[in-house]
Amino acid sequence: MDQLMAIRAFARVVEAGNFTRAADSLAMPNATLSKLVQELEAHLGIRLLQRTTRRVTVTPEGREYYEKTARLLKDLEDIDSSFSAIRGQPHGHLRIDVGGSTARDVLIPALPEFMARYPDIRIDLGVSDRAVDLIGDSVDCVIRGGPLADSSLVARKIGQATLITCATPRYLKLYGVPASPQELSNGHRLVSYLSSDSGRAFPFRFERQGEKTEIKTPHRLGVNESNAHLAAALAGLGIIQTFTYAAREALQSGQLQEILQPWRPAPYPFHVVYPHNRHVTHRLRVFIDWLSEAFPARVSAAMD
Repeated sequence: MDQLMAIRAFARVVEAGNFTRAADSLAMPNATLSKLVQELEAHLGIRLLQRTTRRVTVTPEGREYYEKTARLLKDLEDIDSSFSAIRGQPHGHLRIDVGGSTARDVLIPALPEFMARYPDIRIDLGVSDRAVDLIGDSVDCVIRGGPLADSSLVARKIGQATLITCATPRYLKLYGVPASPQELSNGHRLVSYLSSDSGRAFPFRFERQGEKTEIKTPHRLGVNESNAHLAAALAGLGIIQTFTYAAREALQSGQLQEILQPWRPAPYPFHVVYPHNRHVTHRLRVFIDWLSEAFPARVSAAMD
């Protein structure tokens, strides 16, 4: 038995919550991973996991073994990372998740510089507006905006973006230009951004001279993906709130027109987030450091 590989296999099952996702993250057959865990249990003479047809749970002994061996695995990765850092050549595989418009308008245009600087790092980019399970989906980090509710995650602020309210000139000609947020409730068509988790619409938020206002008028159309949300506005379906960087080209070309500018809401924070129990490898550390420089530069270029 390769005990180190068996420990890694067991740890990944605990983190992923099932054998299939753990095997996928380690790029090994499910049967191989299951055999490694069984051999480890036989070697230790204890049951680490309770298996049923529907779920896998960790036994008390398994939880204790995981917590102790997690420190061992972390120490080994620290040793590997220290030698990689000495050579100045971070390498390996990063799995990153990011929202649609942030990927299109901010991250991807900046990535050529990162990949030229670190040619030995391979990136798998998951692009969606849904909340991912960092541990279960074996994601190294996510880039997300807004308040952070999960205290089990580590977050580093990388910048902030400006939210604007806008619509097409044709829409504004048909329905009029609102002079205040309250006028949005008077016959205007709103295209809401929907939470991909709850399906609920985010309210339209406004702020002027410290006074905050939320408009929760029922929307005519709701969309749960940021690029499609912008496309709905461009199609003349109604008024949206979106990030300046997402609407930049449409604003410059005149396809969209900002309204209610004096009521722009407070800047919207963005963070890079990763699990607290996931070792920060050299490759992840350099990505986060680079992102902290690149993200504000890309976002500020889209702001007034």
